Amino acid sequence: MSFSGLELAAVEFEQGEWDLNVSLKLPRGTLNGLIGASGAGKSTLLSLIAGFQTVHSGIIKFNDETITRLPPSKRPISILFQEHNLFSHLTAFQNVLLGINPSLKVTDTTEQEVYSALDQVGLKSKEHRNPKNLSGGERQRVAIARTLVMKRPVLLLDEPFTALGPALRAEMLNLVKDLSLEKGLTVLMVSHTPEDLVGFAENSA
Repeated sequence: MSFSGLELAAVEFEQGEWDLNVSLKLPRGTLNGLIGASGAGKSTLLSLIAGFQTVHSGIIKFNDETITRLPPSKRPISILFQEHNLFSHLTAFQNVLLGINPSLKVTDTTEQEVYSALDQVGLKSKEHRNPKNLSGGERQRVAIARTLVMKRPVLLLDEPFTALGPALRAEMLNLVKDLSLEKGLTVLMVSHTPEDLVGFAENSA
C-alpha cells in the first residue's frame, strides 16, 4: 500500500555499545515532534534521515521512493541545526543564495527567489549584512530563508532555537510553523523541551 510522506522502516544504527532502532511514518504535510533527553539519539536520527550518517540496516523512503543510499544533496530534505551554519564572510543574501547555487552565481531568477525568501522571514531590508551584524534571531531567520529556497518537501529541525530566549524562540517556532503549513512541508522537530512542541506539532512522541 502506497504512503505519501516520510517513512523509516526498521532503521538501525550502532555506535559502540549504543544502538538506535526506529520505525516511523510522517504523513506528507504534517508537523511532527520527537522529545528526548540529551544523548538519546535525536540528532543522530536526523543525521541518518538527512544522509549525513549511514544507516546499518533498514529503509528510508519519501513518497514510497527509497532514499536510503542517496547522498544528502539528492535527498528531498533540508535541515536546521542548533547552530545556524552561516558563513561569517558572506552577507545574508549570499548565505541564502548558497541554498540554490553553492558557486554564488546570481541570475535574475535566483535573485528574485532569494529576495522573496528574505521577505518571507522579515529580512529583506538587511540582505547586505554579515552574520556578525545580525541578532541571534535574525541569523536563524537567514537559515530559515536558506531552507525555503532549497524547495525540499521535508524539513528537519534539530533544536534550532535552543539558544534563544523564550519569547524569541516562540516567535521563531510560529514563523516556521506558518511557512511550513503554507508550503505543505513535512516537518520533524526534535527537542528535549516539551514546551517547544506545544502549539507546534500535530503529532509528538
